[in-house]
Amino acid sequence: MAVLNLRNSYAARHPLTGVLVNLLLLLACALLALGLKLPLVSVEKFWVFGNTVSLLSAISQLWQEGEKSLALLIGSFSLLFPVIKLLLLFYIWNLEDARGQGYEKHLKWLNTYSKWSMLDVFVVALLVVTLKLGMLAHARVEFGLYAFAASVILTMLVSAWMGRYTREQ
Repeated sequence: MAVLNLRNSYAARHPLTGVLVNLLLLLACALLALGLKLPLVSVEKFWVFGNTVSLLSAISQLWQEGEKSLALLIGSFSLLFPVIKLLLLFYIWNLEDARGQGYEKHLKWLNTYSKWSMLDVFVVALLVVTLKLGMLAHARVEFGLYAFAASVILTMLVSAWMGRYTREQ
């Protein structure tokens, strides 16, 4: 069982950097929440019918239409994985004893896990490209897509920075 030692965490040992990393993690959380809830794409068909889709509404609609496996896949990579990654980053930076054995294990797990983090952006990009290819439909990218992508990219950058920073210390 891991013992929390707040005085030996990286955030406690490096207060200024600790605050900066925590602010970036909070920003990534806020952007993720916006990216999940706000519209990703607005689609106009035949210049009359319109539909605005958020990531949560798309997952919900897939589930309701019986595409449960696709809803679970997109939900896992676009909702569950980013939340777990943010929680793990927060835990490693603020609560994990930087000199403990679990710390290295969590960093290795995070490194392996991070390789999957761009899959969710790829799924959303694929959705946009598919919609834009339709001759009778016009898709407009909305702020939610930018917020979601910014959250994923910011999380990747903070993760890489934390990994490099903690190895140098």
